[in-house]
Amino acid sequence: MAKRLLVAYGLWALGGPLGLHHIYLGRDSHALLWMLTLGGFGGGWLWDFWHLPGWVAAANGAGAPGDRGGTVPALSPLRLAGQVTVGTYFGLVAALGLPWAPALLAQPLAVGLGVQLVASVGDQTAEAPSTLAAAFLASLLFQGRVLAVLPASLAASVAAQRHRRYKPRGTPQPRLAARLYHLGLACLAFAAPLACRGLCGAAGVLGTLLAVPRAATELLLLPFRTGWLLAEVLGFAGGSPAQEHGTGFKLSSWSERQRRAYEVLGLPAGSSAEDVHRSYRELVKFWHPDHNRHRAEEAERRFIELQEAYEELAGPRRAAAG
Repeated sequence: MAKRLLVAYGLWALGGPLGLHHIYLGRDSHALLWMLTLGGFGGGWLWDFWHLPGWVAAANGAGAPGDRGGTVPALSPLRLAGQVTVGTYFGLVAALGLPWAPALLAQPLAVGLGVQLVASVGDQTAEAPSTLAAAFLASLLFQGRVLAVLPASLAASVAAQRHRRYKPRGTPQPRLAARLYHLGLACLAFAAPLACRGLCGAAGVLGTLLAVPRAATELLLLPFRTGWLLAEVLGFAGGSPAQEHGTGFKLSSWSERQRRAYEVLGLPAGSSAEDVHRSYRELVKFWHPDHNRHRAEEAERRFIELQEAYEELAGPRRAAAG
């Protein structure tokens, strides 16, 4: 079906930064580039305004050159600059969105794909293996550092220009649904790591915001609590209620420590002194650091916990017996 210039301009105006006019004209590589860079960072979308008539004529087959054989496209400084820019952009996105991935894998792969995407815009393309190989080699020289994305992008762009060629004509184009499906998958692969990283950052910010009211409340109550504590120390808050409250707190804290000590020794609360002593001796032998050199830190921590628990339970009894 013939493409109409008026429709192309309408799509350019309504969804130009998302490449809708390129989808309409069958320029899927250009459309994907515009989706991932929001219209070539804005400037490319405006530049399209003057090229739409020629693209519409090419889509309708008007003025299309015949068999170009083995001719090589002319070198385009604009395309080269776009390859370097987009390759660097893709590499930085990979470094930001995939911090857990090996830098020697994720960054040069993203750089090479970005350069290859720009090389495939319009009626031209390049050999993808050569482009990717140049990106990986340059990244390897710089040991996968974040700053390596620029030299890797330069190397991949030069390789893409050296191996540039025209796309073969007469290749049947897939149906619109299949084209949109492939474009959607590519956009998802690009945006998913960034979205995941953004959600993790938002969760951290949300947790901080939720903690602010509690911290503010504690800060406001601090003078009252300080005054109450000072009054208790000086005896002005006196009376039995405060003393009983303090005693209850001490008893509660003491009972909590004893309950924890029984748990460390693996005994039910209220066990006899013989059970405490027997369990302590068995567990101390088992967790002695000299017998657990393969897990020295854990053994030392358990050994100290056992000693503290035994002292908590056996100390008062020895004092009472004395």
